[in-house]
Amino acid sequence: MPKSKQQKQETIQSLQDGLKAAKAVVFANFQGLKVSEAEELRRECRKNDIKVVAAKKTLVKRACEDVGLKDVDPHVFAGGVATFMALGDEVSAARVVNTFAKTHEILQIFGGVLEGKFVDVSAVKSLASLPSKQELLARLVGSLNSPVSGFVNVLAGNLRGLVGVLNNVVKSKA
Repeated sequence: MPKSKQQKQETIQSLQDGLKAAKAVVFANFQGLKVSEAEELRRECRKNDIKVVAAKKTLVKRACEDVGLKDVDPHVFAGGVATFMALGDEVSAARVVNTFAKTHEILQIFGGVLEGKFVDVSAVKSLASLPSKQELLARLVGSLNSPVSGFVNVLAGNLRGLVGVLNNVVKSKA
């Protein structure tokens, strides 16, 4: 059943709000997925703070133009368009969609938007392979902590040696 003009406006508004708030966007075709598979994908997206909107190409194009994304043309995409908008981490949408596409061949990634510019499929897949922001921060903290913990171990070694010598002196006098 066709959507009413009001429903289309609501979809466009939802897309505009998501595109404005998103740090990164991935466009994909998930037509042909079973309902259970689509729900599994949506559940995974909710866990990772990703907004998903499935809409016709014309509505996606209008929303992109209204937001200022001129180089996005959904008419070159094959099939329907699902828009995955990462609200939290920049790589989360690319990672979730790419991981899901590996196990479900029907899901096809068309491209995405990163820093206000359209990126192709290869860029989305390389973005998916990057570690998350939390992982990078953890690596940074570990790198910063490494010299400090080494210094503490060196100082503790000197104290251990002194304690060992003192214990030997006590044993020899006893």
